[in-house]
Amino acid sequence: MGTTRDLTLADGRALRVHDTGRGAALTVVWHHGTPQTGALLPPLVEAADARDIRVISYGRPGYGGSAVQPGRTVASAADDVRQLADALGVGRFATMGASGGGPHALACAALLPDRVSGVTCYASPAPYTEEFDWYAGMIDDGGPRAGREGREARLAHGEAAEFNEDQFLPVDWKALETTWASLGQDAGAAGGSAEAQADDDVAFTSPWGFEPAAVTAPVLLAQGGADRVIPASHAESLLRGLPNAELWLRPRDGHISILETVPVTLDWLLALR
Repeated sequence: MGTTRDLTLADGRALRVHDTGRGAALTVVWHHGTPQTGALLPPLVEAADARDIRVISYGRPGYGGSAVQPGRTVASAADDVRQLADALGVGRFATMGASGGGPHALACAALLPDRVSGVTCYASPAPYTEEFDWYAGMIDDGGPRAGREGREARLAHGEAAEFNEDQFLPVDWKALETTWASLGQDAGAAGGSAEAQADDDVAFTSPWGFEPAAVTAPVLLAQGGADRVIPASHAESLLRGLPNAELWLRPRDGHISILETVPVTLDWLLALR
């Protein structure tokens, strides 16, 4: 499907990078959800190959072979991506982020404005705020609430937490049984990444290190109206804060089924060239 390499960053950390290595029309950097390993997922690669798009992905710190980075913020992703793009000889690229990957995709656009041509986010959390009930509509909000209290509280929560199947709708389970079965398998492979998951939740509920208003690149927000993990209110909050964004709200979709839009959102990114 592609190549995998461990890149040594300027601070000495290892970052595991995956690259299809092919595609002349566009390069996209994929930011995975929480938890995932960062490995390339077949439905994404197949849709990209059909459009002559190169896909690069990586494990965020603590996931899939990448070294942990306690204290990281959402903004920290931008410098990691800058270094991996430089190492792979990539100049300009688009970013894509699913669920917990969404904020990190936006970070790259905010902090690497000369290099990011566009962004697509699928069921992305919004920056934590008290301007609306940030937790409302989440079937299981224990992780983010613990993250708000700090890393140790989130690690303690993770030791006792169990997955709540009610987070996913029937359309989500169908996607996990068919098109996106590889995502479920990859999430299972990332199950031991307790520190990384804690660091994600702490980062999401702390200052991100940039404001959405700093993202000048076009942004497409794809959101399921029935999502029970990241409710539609988050997409609406992001839409208000981003200066050049549009929202594709699919009322019947949930947290996983929204990924069925990946092929058409790749077309959207291609049109920005």
